Amino acid sequence: MGWPPLPKRRFRDRLALMPDRRPAFLLAPGAGAPSSHPRMRAFVRLIESIGPVGPFDYPYALEGRKRPDPLPKLIEAHRAALAALRARHDGPIVLAGKSMGGRVGCHVALIEKVAAVICFGYPLCGAGDRTKLRDQVLLELRTPILFAQGTRDPLCPLELLADVRKRMRAPSRLHVVDGGDHSLLVAKATLKAQSITQADADEGVRGAISRFLKEALGNVG
Repeated sequence: MGWPPLPKRRFRDRLALMPDRRPAFLLAPGAGAPSSHPRMRAFVRLIESIGPVGPFDYPYALEGRKRPDPLPKLIEAHRAALAALRARHDGPIVLAGKSMGGRVGCHVALIEKVAAVICFGYPLCGAGDRTKLRDQVLLELRTPILFAQGTRDPLCPLELLADVRKRMRAPSRLHVVDGGDHSLLVAKATLKAQSITQADADEGVRGAISRFLKEALGNVG
């Protein structure tokens, strides 16, 4: 079942108190992990020190279905969540997403004006197939984007992402999590070898997000 979603009233009240100069994050989940998943909750905690976070789920997940809807329906649902957030927040909005949620966010950024996009584990290779790159949306993108990628992620080999970034027109930044998997979880052996914790690795991601947004938006937390 996972943890319950963030209370809507708490999120609304937090947005009402937040100065508009701070960005609000619309956080989209991956295909197999809804917003109640512990790792998604960890991403909320990671970025809420920078700005308020609005997690949401796609309709297929809310209806208890495991198979994601076709891309047009995912984009439609993502845009609806963005419109709801815009109704409560006048400041800049950043589309953040885990895996599929980040990819759909890139498609939304082609249609909607947003301040930036953040991808936690972009799924560059469809089903892990290096010959099926999901790069077209990245090549069409003009919105600043940050990729947070693990070195153990089979869905996004870093050398393939590097080649795509060379061909992109949008400003892009990359934060590499050494030993990280598709969820940016670091292998225990790597944590031990580097004398760090998962929290330390996550803090590195948070710092990268803060630096990226300072470039894209100006001073943020």
